[in-house]
Amino acid sequence: MATAAPRRRRKHWGWGYEDEQPPYDEVRAAAAAMAPVLGFGDVEPERPVPLEEVELPPPRLDAPAELAEVCAADTYERAAHAYGKSYRDVVRAFRGRFDHPPDAVAHPRDEDELEAVLEWCQGANAAVVPFGGGTSVVGGVEARVGDRYDGAVAIDLKAMDRVLEVDPVSRAARIQAGATGPRLEEQLAEHGLTLRHFPQSFQFSTLGGWIATRAGGHFATLYTHIDDLVESVRAVTPAGTWESRRLPGSGAGPSPDRMLIGSEGTLGLITEAWVRVQAKPTHRASTSVRFGSFAAGAEAVRAIAQAGLYPANCRLIDPAEAKLTTGGDGEHALLVLGFESADHELDAWMDRALELCREHGGEWDAPSGGGRGGAAGAWREAFLRAPYLRDTFVAMGVLSETFETSITWERFPEFHESAIGAAREAVREVCGEGSVSCRFTHVYPDGPAPYFTILAPAVRGEELERWATVKAAASDAVIAAGGTITHHHAVGRDHRPWYDRQRPDPFADALRGAKAAVDPRGLLNPGVLIDPAPS
Repeated sequence: MATAAPRRRRKHWGWGYEDEQPPYDEVRAAAAAMAPVLGFGDVEPERPVPLEEVELPPPRLDAPAELAEVCAADTYERAAHAYGKSYRDVVRAFRGRFDHPPDAVAHPRDEDELEAVLEWCQGANAAVVPFGGGTSVVGGVEARVGDRYDGAVAIDLKAMDRVLEVDPVSRAARIQAGATGPRLEEQLAEHGLTLRHFPQSFQFSTLGGWIATRAGGHFATLYTHIDDLVESVRAVTPAGTWESRRLPGSGAGPSPDRMLIGSEGTLGLITEAWVRVQAKPTHRASTSVRFGSFAAGAEAVRAIAQAGLYPANCRLIDPAEAKLTTGGDGEHALLVLGFESADHELDAWMDRALELCREHGGEWDAPSGGGRGGAAGAWREAFLRAPYLRDTFVAMGVLSETFETSITWERFPEFHESAIGAAREAVREVCGEGSVSCRFTHVYPDGPAPYFTILAPAVRGEELERWATVKAAASDAVIAAGGTITHHHAVGRDHRPWYDRQRPDPFADALRGAKAAVDPRGLLNPGVLIDPAPS
């Protein structure tokens, strides 16, 4: 009798699957190659604490017998669902430190089982932490819920991962929330369609996670956020199930689906959504453009964004980051520019964009039709490799952190100077040396989304304190200069102090009222976005 193949497991501490973790000799070779480039980092990397040496506190809850088939409380499940994938999360898990593991992990296969799990949590006074792909970088899935609860249950929805219905006339699809990026694209491809939403976490993140966190995708203009692709949303709450109507648009007051988008699991567990899909692109063109300064490149990007050309890729990378990720000379800023279409050739669009680049001093090589070669290809490979590379950074004692935001064009020069200046000063004071670089991930007619990367030496055992100091300095500068605490990484628990300063107080009161209506006992992801009402 044939036995079932073992399920491929994610690493309990870092990015990727267990079978993707390179042997120690390869990690050491990578550290030896990177340390001279960075100017810091240990060439004798630390080893992660293996799962068999991880000790977790005993579960405070026992699932009822009728839920035993969909609930687990073993060490792997609890550790693998304890954190997201922020630098802070990876450092703690790497060391075998799990501060707030869930007491149980539920894997419901349909809404009936989900409702049964929620009913159990209500009766047991257990906090509920919705869990998609576990790729949060802002503390969004950590069961750091306080002492008003008698336990915490992570609800993993990845068993609900099917494309349920496709409407080829309106070009929409009804998809379960647990579908990962590859899983939903694989099913849509059978119909010649794509959602065309590719965040860096695409391999592991889920549709429900994208909607709950207002995730941004890979594409730099036009349909940049999942908001632009959602037609309606369905969610289960302790007070009942709600679903918005499928509509291309509506003026009937605040939209129910817009309330769920960005709710981060606090207003219900998203179970499915109708999303706008499109034909797969068949025409592509890309190139990279060099500028004498980041400021000159920013002016060119503004011109392109305001010309209505809508490139798929329009990422401006400052000289320091270009040198590190694309082999640039460290003197020129680099614009990775690309267009794609399922309908028409792109020469006219690319030609006009390059004209605008020339007006601002840009220089380039011949455009490519494939979009995978040269500096553009090197940047893409670095983009996809970054989450894996960070695991090696942790092992070799390198603090690797990012912060991202958005700002209007007229404020950008001063904003960039103050934000990058504050981060660099904090890195110097806390770490002694290091680098802070910047790129644009998304651009709009009225402003860019700057994304800052920090690389610095970290003394082992002091990483979290250094991270907290640098994070606070950068976040304070962003809020003080008028930016948003997050453009596409969500709020979670890590951004709460600055989100509280960003939002108007009356809106906070309205959000508390909405939560009290759908989650009267405050069980859903407490500590994220809004505190539950007092018991």
